[in-house]
Amino acid sequence: MENLEKIIEYLDDYLNIEEVDDKSWNGLQVEGSPNVEKVSFSVNAGETTIDKSIEEGANLIIVHHGLFWKKSNPSIVSWMKKRVKPLLKHEVSLYGVHLPLDMHEKVGHNATTLKRLGMKPEKNIADKIGWIGKTKPITAIKLKEKMEEILKSDCRLLDFGPKKIETVAVISGAGASRTYEAVDKNVDLLITGEEGDIYDLAKDAKISVLFGGHYATETLGLLALKDNLEKKFNIETVFIDSPTGL
Repeated sequence: MENLEKIIEYLDDYLNIEEVDDKSWNGLQVEGSPNVEKVSFSVNAGETTIDKSIEEGANLIIVHHGLFWKKSNPSIVSWMKKRVKPLLKHEVSLYGVHLPLDMHEKVGHNATTLKRLGMKPEKNIADKIGWIGKTKPITAIKLKEKMEEILKSDCRLLDFGPKKIETVAVISGAGASRTYEAVDKNVDLLITGEEGDIYDLAKDAKISVLFGGHYATETLGLLALKDNLEKKFNIETVFIDSPTGL
C-alpha cells in the first residue's frame, strides 16, 4: 500500500507536467482514497476503462486521454456524470497525462517506440513531442513487421522512402499532420498513429510513413510508465486494454 499524495508528487515531477503547455488538464483529475494498493493504466478515461479498473480493484487510474480538457464544457452531467459517479462512489482516483507522456525521453510513447525497435532517441521533432532515431539499414517492410509484433496489431505502410531506412521519426497518435516536419528533417520513415491525408506528400517527398493506429501507438508509453511506477513503489499494477480500432 502506498500514499496517493506521494505517488502524485512523483508523477507530476517525473513527467514534468507543469512545464508542458497542453490542452489537457494534466495531473490528478479526480481524488479518491488516500491509500493506493493497485494502479491501472489505460489509454482513454471512458466508462469501459473505469468499470474494468474498479473490477480489478484499482484505487488509482492513470490514462493518456483524461476526463477534462481546457476547451471542453466542465459540467459533470449526462455522459460525464456516468464516468465520474463510479470513481466517487468507489473512491478511485484518476490521473491524466497527455503531451508530457508523448514527449518524455524515458517513458514517452515516441521514445519508447524507438527503444523497442532497437534505436536510441536522439533528436526532437514536432515541438519536442516526437523523437528521431537512427537504425542500421533496414527495409520499410521489415520495420512494419517489427512494429506489428510490438503493437500486436496490423499496420499500414506508405513505402515511398529509400529502399534502406536509416533515420526514423516517431510522432504517435495524430502525428500524420506533422509529416512536413519529418520531411524537413530528412527522415527516411515516419511512424505515427491514425492515417492522415498525406499520401501525395509522402509520395512526392519520397518519405515512407507507417501508420500503427492512434490507440495502439499510445499504449507503449503507458506500459513503460506502468513498469516504472511498479518498480519505484513496489505496487501492483494492471494495464486495461480497450482497443478502439482507430
